[in-house]
Amino acid sequence: MLTMHPTLLIGPSDWESDVMPRSEFLARIEALWQNHPQADRAIVYGNSAHHAELAYFTNMVPKLDAAVALLSRVHARRLLVGGGANMLGAARPLTWIENVSPLKDLGDAIRADPAAGQTLLIGADYMPMGFGRAVVEAIGPGKARDATAQVWEQMRRKSPREIEAIRCASAAKAAATAAMREASARGANVSTLLGVGEEAAYAEGAQDVRTLFSLDKGKTYRPFLASIEAVVDPLQVYVAVRRFNYWVDEFALLSRTDDDDLVLEHAIGARDTAMRLIRAGTPVADIATRIEALILPYRSHPMTARALAQRMGLALDERPHTDVGPTFEDGEVYSLRIGVTDGARHHFAGAMMCVRGGCSELL
Repeated sequence: MLTMHPTLLIGPSDWESDVMPRSEFLARIEALWQNHPQADRAIVYGNSAHHAELAYFTNMVPKLDAAVALLSRVHARRLLVGGGANMLGAARPLTWIENVSPLKDLGDAIRADPAAGQTLLIGADYMPMGFGRAVVEAIGPGKARDATAQVWEQMRRKSPREIEAIRCASAAKAAATAAMREASARGANVSTLLGVGEEAAYAEGAQDVRTLFSLDKGKTYRPFLASIEAVVDPLQVYVAVRRFNYWVDEFALLSRTDDDDLVLEHAIGARDTAMRLIRAGTPVADIATRIEALILPYRSHPMTARALAQRMGLALDERPHTDVGPTFEDGEVYSLRIGVTDGARHHFAGAMMCVRGGCSELL
C-alpha cells in the first residue's frame, strides 16, 4: 500500500544489539561478498524515504539527510551521514558501525582506495542525479556495478531475528488497532480515532506509523490531510507500523455494532482458507483462483484483485511491490490481503504470515 511519507521520522531508531546483534549484520555482509566474489567493496545509499538496503546492512534509518555505507572486504567499514558534523553525534546510536563521518567526505573516501576493483552500488536509483554522477566518477570508469536487485533477493528470506522483530512490530500494530476500537466504541470522530491509534503504537515503541482510511465504506482509501470531525461508523482503516526497522500492516473495521455482513464473512473465510493452503512452492495463481471461487457471488475489490499478497520487511512497499512472483517462497514474510465487494459494500481481511516449508505461520 502506498502511504504518505512523514516529513520527519520521530520514532526511536537506535540500534538495539539484543534485538539485532552485530553478528547478524556481519553475516549479511559476508553473504553479499559470497554472492559477488569479484567485488572489492560496496556503496549503499539511503535517504529518509528509501532506506531498506541501508538499514539491512547498517541498521541506519536516515531521518533527514541521506547516508551512505562504504563496505570493504579489507578496510574498515564506514558510514557517512548528511547534515554536517553536527549530525554525527545523533547518527552514531543508530548504527553498529563505529566509523561515522560527514557525507561530504564520500568522494575522498572512495578515492582513498585506488586499488579497489569492482564496486557494488546498492540503492543507486534513489541517489540525486548529480550525487550519483559524482559517486561513479570517484569509483572510476568501468568499476561500478548496480547490485540492488541481487540485494533484494538476499533480503527476502527472513532470519529468526528478523521474524522476532516483525512480531514486535505486530504487537505495536495490535495496540494501535485496539486503541482505535475503544475510541470507536466511545463514538470518537475520524481525527481522534487516527490520533489515538498512532499514539498507542508509538507508546509501544513504534518507529513509524502510517494510516489510510475510507469515507465511502471501503470503496476508496485516503491519507490524513486535514482534521475530520465527522463520526463515521463503520470506519474502515489501513494501519502500517514499523518497529526495529520492520513493517507490518492490517486492514481493520471499526464499528459500534456487530451487524452480520456477508461480504465481510466471505473476505474472512477466503483469507482463512488461503492461510491453510499457502506453503513454500504454492503457485500464487492457484491461490488467486481459489479466492475468486470462495468469494462468489461477490468479486475481488479493485485494490486487491491483482495484489493478494505483498512481501513485507524493511520497506512498506518491498520490491517487486504487488508482483510476488509465481510461487510463495520459503522463509518469506507476506501481507495477505483479501478484498471483497458487491459494488455497494466493500470489505477487507488480511494477515501477516511467514511461509515455512509445509505451512504458513501467522505473525
